[in-house]
Amino acid sequence: MKIVLLCLHGWGGSKESFTELRQALQGSDIEILTPDLPGFGAEPEPDRPWTVDDYAKWIENWLEARSYKLEAISIIAHSHGGRIAIKLAQRGNLNIDHLYLCAAAGIKRKKHLKRSIGLTFAKVGNTILSIPGLHLLKPVGKKVLYKILRVHDYERASQLMQKTLQNVTNEDLRPLLSNITIPTDIFWGEDDTMTPIEDAHIMHEAIKGSSLHTYPGVRHGVHRDKAREIAEVIIKSLNHG
Repeated sequence: MKIVLLCLHGWGGSKESFTELRQALQGSDIEILTPDLPGFGAEPEPDRPWTVDDYAKWIENWLEARSYKLEAISIIAHSHGGRIAIKLAQRGNLNIDHLYLCAAAGIKRKKHLKRSIGLTFAKVGNTILSIPGLHLLKPVGKKVLYKILRVHDYERASQLMQKTLQNVTNEDLRPLLSNITIPTDIFWGEDDTMTPIEDAHIMHEAIKGSSLHTYPGVRHGVHRDKAREIAEVIIKSLNHG
């Protein structure tokens, strides 16, 4: 049977985010699909601010245009891509036979105080740096400011994608998790500061029958840092599916 693996990258990533996984899966019979999501890589931004459902619908259309809509597929998704994978599983329009969630986003929590203060301070700082005589410092000042406050994703995005980021982060996907009956493996770095390890346990507990794989010393890039270990799990599960 044909084995198809769809890879969904995170916010700010691209299909290149799965380079290490591709290398780790070389020699297997798995067909790997790695689209750039709208607004990232070579894919243009959408024509309006999107929601998670918009991204899920785009993936369904992307697969249909390539005659994969009716194929049995497995999905590996990192961070923002995890949101989309959870939505795709809930929508039920694809024949998904396995989910591999890597540091998946989707658990909404109160805004991190540092990030909230940072975004406010960034706006004030942007105004100050626009004062005549200081405007020449603006590019350097913004770079230093955002580095200190760690709000790179928001700062680097266009206004349209900033609104899209607000849309997707404002939706809590927790209520959808208990409805997932697809076999699921969850991979997480124990030192992840973007999607904390607590989220991994929330997803593991909510998704019945899921398997949790955690890695000490690994941060948010678990899909890259542990690509070989993830590939071993994928090959084992698909060969015994």
